[in-house]
Amino acid sequence: MPVTPAVRLLREKQVNFVERFYAYEDRGGTEVGARELGVDEHAVIKTLIMEDEKHNPLIVLMHGDKQVSTKKLARFLGVKTIAPCRPEVANKHTGYLVGGTSPFGTRRPMPVYMEKTILDLPVIYINGGKRGFLLEMNPHDVARVLQPVLVNVAVD
Repeated sequence: MPVTPAVRLLREKQVNFVERFYAYEDRGGTEVGARELGVDEHAVIKTLIMEDEKHNPLIVLMHGDKQVSTKKLARFLGVKTIAPCRPEVANKHTGYLVGGTSPFGTRRPMPVYMEKTILDLPVIYINGGKRGFLLEMNPHDVARVLQPVLVNVAVD
């Protein structure tokens, strides 16, 4: 098992999780992880690194089968715009490669926003800090460790 910064942090916080590996495909996203693990894509959570117009980074946790309404999120945050970071910028903020970005153990502390309906799921699959490596865990443990702001910004 890879001992990523995410795994180290979760062990330190005494969070129970199960390592789940799959064959990573470039640009496959949550669809590939869900297919390879035989789970619902709704339960595979994307870790998105975004920024406002002043380049302040933030993390958004979203269901794999949903998109983020950046307009709703910007309105909620009281900023002009929210947009995804360029991959090289996201890598710099997190210390992870895009496709293997975990919200746990990031290089730089960033505010975390989590779609509130994630907490309705009995179990989720979230990136463990390496491509092709998901952690199966209780979403309430994610909330306990990350202390995210809950939002309602999902769109189909």
